[in-house]
Amino acid sequence: MVTHIAPHPLLPHLVTPLPGPKAKEIIERDHAVLSPSYTRCYPFVMKRGEGAIAEDVDSNRFLDFAAGIAVVATGHSHPRVVAAIQRQAAEFLHMSGTDFYYETMVRLAERLAHLTPGALPRRVYFGNSGAEAIEAALKLARMHTGRDKFIAFFGGFHGRTMGALSLTGSKVVQRRGFGPMLPVYHVPYPDCYRFPHEDSAVCGASSIEYLEERLFKTILPPEEVAAIVVEPVQGEGGYLVPHRSFHQQLRRVADKYGILLIHDEVQSGMGRTGRMFASEHFGVVPDIVTLAKGIASGMPLSAMIARADIMDWPPGAHASTFGGNPVSIAAALATLDLLEEELIENARLVGNHLMARLRTWPERFRHVGAVRGLGLMIGIELVRDQAAKERAPQLRDRLEMLSFERGLLTLGCGPNSLRLCPPLVLTREQADCAADTLEECLRALEH
Repeated sequence: MVTHIAPHPLLPHLVTPLPGPKAKEIIERDHAVLSPSYTRCYPFVMKRGEGAIAEDVDSNRFLDFAAGIAVVATGHSHPRVVAAIQRQAAEFLHMSGTDFYYETMVRLAERLAHLTPGALPRRVYFGNSGAEAIEAALKLARMHTGRDKFIAFFGGFHGRTMGALSLTGSKVVQRRGFGPMLPVYHVPYPDCYRFPHEDSAVCGASSIEYLEERLFKTILPPEEVAAIVVEPVQGEGGYLVPHRSFHQQLRRVADKYGILLIHDEVQSGMGRTGRMFASEHFGVVPDIVTLAKGIASGMPLSAMIARADIMDWPPGAHASTFGGNPVSIAAALATLDLLEEELIENARLVGNHLMARLRTWPERFRHVGAVRGLGLMIGIELVRDQAAKERAPQLRDRLEMLSFERGLLTLGCGPNSLRLCPPLVLTREQADCAADTLEECLRALEH
């Protein structure tokens, strides 16, 4: 007698060839009516999710290391988040906090103001997306300083609305045909793998030197710069983690010239790096912080948090009809509870467990040039040749597809890196399953 063993509910399980028949049919309909500007890396069609597991319309179960682009921090449909949404939806769906008051908006703002690094009075503006938070930060910086120019970084991604796009230095396709942009000057972001130095603190020094000795002395008067906008850990650019001295030097430069320092924590914030804010790893207090993605476990919400003395714009200067929607606020409050109670620490512990295994890969696999990250924000850089560090975007794309075919959802980032950004509820067993799967894929690439 053959005994059927049910698949583990917390691990992937494929029951049909990919893509399945239902997925194919939906994808065909999608291509007929949806914007061709969307980018889909592989044919996954979502049906339902639980924790770190996502199930498609053909009942194939995947281990999700994409998390809706680092959005579902508490996992898919966490019971406490769902319950909070249901309770709020039964009371009222919308009232608009820009014209009326509700207590939950005040409560969330109080908590975010308290949690933001630096023992300073803070004020909070709520929007719907990361790009909206960035737009609000840019407008506030201009109004407060009376200056009109900004500094951002090559490889950075801040959104696709016009101000956020002006900051973005990720891919030319994102900017082509949309000019003119805001006056933004880009500076190299530290890449300690491609520009190594015996003293890792020197890795970011060239970026600071470029800023002060090239830009400020040739084409950009520092007294015209409203803000420096930087990701503490660069996300779309390749999950790059700079040395702490880089951010400390940026803080010094900002203070020297009266420039505001804006930390874009849209992807790196809300516990992803094993701290509530990634900036906490670098010992730097920003003037303004932008949040979105993981803040409400999948509900549309963003926050722009600024020093109270900076957020001095008058009533009517900026607002949003749906920003701070009460249902999204309820989800965010439940998310914060879960992060503070267990998930930030889980991201740190499981992230360390995963990194302990992944950091040996450059020695074991000839196409892995570097593994880097903090908490559950991990990047794997694919190269053709380790000695020359030649980028291998095709190998990265192939690794992404091979992973999908084996039940693991991942996303690319940067020119040639694979990002691992699973829900923060990830278990060690699931982390090991993902590592096993990726190792199998890497061996397939080498042969």
